[in-house]
Amino acid sequence: MDIKYPEMGICGLSCQLCPMYHTDAKSRCEGCKSKSRITLGCSFITCAMKNKEVEFCWECKESLNCEKWRKHREAGVKYDSFKCYQKLEEDIIFIQENGFGEYKRLQDIREEILNYMLDNFNEGRSKSYYCVAVTVMKIEEINEALVKAKGTVNNFV
Repeated sequence: MDIKYPEMGICGLSCQLCPMYHTDAKSRCEGCKSKSRITLGCSFITCAMKNKEVEFCWECKESLNCEKWRKHREAGVKYDSFKCYQKLEEDIIFIQENGFGEYKRLQDIREEILNYMLDNFNEGRSKSYYCVAVTVMKIEEINEALVKAKGTVNNFV
């Protein structure tokens, strides 16, 4: 199967904003559709990519009625301590209303901001915080915070 977006999770999670994606350590994750992750197995990889031959759950004909995907999104909102999972349902709705292209464009802007923050402000302990911030905050809010932090900064909008 031709994978176009290895940095985007099958379920909708943005791997490109994850701390494990932005590390040089041996433990670096290249996204859930990378060769190393696919071999580990995941019920979404098996279902979407191997059985249905789609890159994302929302591309599946059965996605509106998929109990497993619905429960995954609901659990992220209610129970997951990983803040990025709590935004998953909102992101899926955005994709359905605005298209994946617009979502991906905004995720790329967020990753550009994240890289800027990591290059200019990370003292070695803040990477996870920055990843969460660029995931959950509005781009305009992040720009405003960066302007206050630095005085002047690139405007990413």
